[in-house]
Amino acid sequence: MPTFRGTRVSRPARTAVPLLAGALLLSACGGGADDGGSAADGKVSGHITFQTWNLRAQYKDYFNGLIDTFEKAHPGTKVKWIDQPAENYPEKLSADAGGGTLPDVVNVSPDLSYPLAKAGLLMNLDKEPVTAKAKKVYTPEAWAGNELPGLDGAYAFPWYLNTGPLFYNKALFKKAGLDPEKPPTTYDELFADARKMAKTSGGKVATLAGVPAIEDFGRYGVKLMNADATKFTYNEPRGVELLTEYKKLFKSGGLDSQALSATPESAGRKFLQGRVAMNPGSAPDLVDFKENAPELYKNLGITDAPANTGKPNMYVMGLGVNDRSEHKAAAIAFARFVTNQRNQESFAHEVAVFPSTRGSLEKPYWTKDDGTDEGRVRVAAARMLDGAVNYTPVVMTDEMKTVLQNEVAKALQGDKSPKQALDDAVAQSNRLLQQG
Repeated sequence: MPTFRGTRVSRPARTAVPLLAGALLLSACGGGADDGGSAADGKVSGHITFQTWNLRAQYKDYFNGLIDTFEKAHPGTKVKWIDQPAENYPEKLSADAGGGTLPDVVNVSPDLSYPLAKAGLLMNLDKEPVTAKAKKVYTPEAWAGNELPGLDGAYAFPWYLNTGPLFYNKALFKKAGLDPEKPPTTYDELFADARKMAKTSGGKVATLAGVPAIEDFGRYGVKLMNADATKFTYNEPRGVELLTEYKKLFKSGGLDSQALSATPESAGRKFLQGRVAMNPGSAPDLVDFKENAPELYKNLGITDAPANTGKPNMYVMGLGVNDRSEHKAAAIAFARFVTNQRNQESFAHEVAVFPSTRGSLEKPYWTKDDGTDEGRVRVAAARMLDGAVNYTPVVMTDEMKTVLQNEVAKALQGDKSPKQALDDAVAQSNRLLQQG
């Protein structure tokens, strides 16, 4: 489960996904209204388990109230809430899957739902008439975000969405002769602005502080995988083109000299100090800027990361239904209840996330700046979710991301050509994928 800090998402490790897939191979052989009130054929009754991901500590009252409301609306139902810590969540799912104890309703991101769905443990919502009709309740982007390649369907009801705005220093843009009201929206514009920023500052100001990740390749328009997610393909010509441009940027000073070892904290410090012109941010950062960097706060711009595709990146969370639940009607009804418009909007008022239900993001809370730092970032980020996609392949583990990061570093340092680095990264990741 992500931890919430403003509108940014901190995702837990995914290195256990291959382990999860292995356990599932064993378990696979074993044995209507928007409120969810009529969400399933059959009687909505029985005891079900509902598992969330690192939410009890801060949102206990919210979920207890949610469960009480559902149980009162459906006499004969009982919901047992289980909350797992963020640490080792994939391993816990692996143990549940292997032991036949997967909860009836489980909080998953697409990368965690993929091995469960592949093993036949999660319902294919597009294949069941009673769940397929719920599709109209959610935004097309949210539903698509829970569809899994090669499995022909969505395997979780969309719950909440998130995205991360990009902060930029308008004063540095103006000083470099760039229009402070027109930050780059494509990678060509980004590279051009970064070269100009480096040149006019004498190499003292970089535009970016971090190396490209898989999401950058996606936003650049690179085909990341084949259609059934069995092979990585980001070493295609456009991928090589992107890494080549980053190599030029690194050499020219448009990419910070310490980008290869940068952390979110170190990049944030450089942005605050005016040594980097653009950096991801969140509402709490604005409080820091107001207190410690008032000039930056006064000149702060908020935009989305450049994208050649015209589609921003987003993170998606969903609620999957155990396809082997003994009380499937109740499980479907509860999952729909938690993710209906009223309850999603209520949750998003308590947490810095965004509802996935149609029409929600058109409401004033997400469209009108209320004058607070939180409101300023919330409105900017909500606007970015229109047409957004989840670029991170569902089968890509943290180990595979590290492989890419290491090969990118070798290319930027000149130890390998961009093509060789990406060829090697893809080969290593494909081997890991086959082992999984």
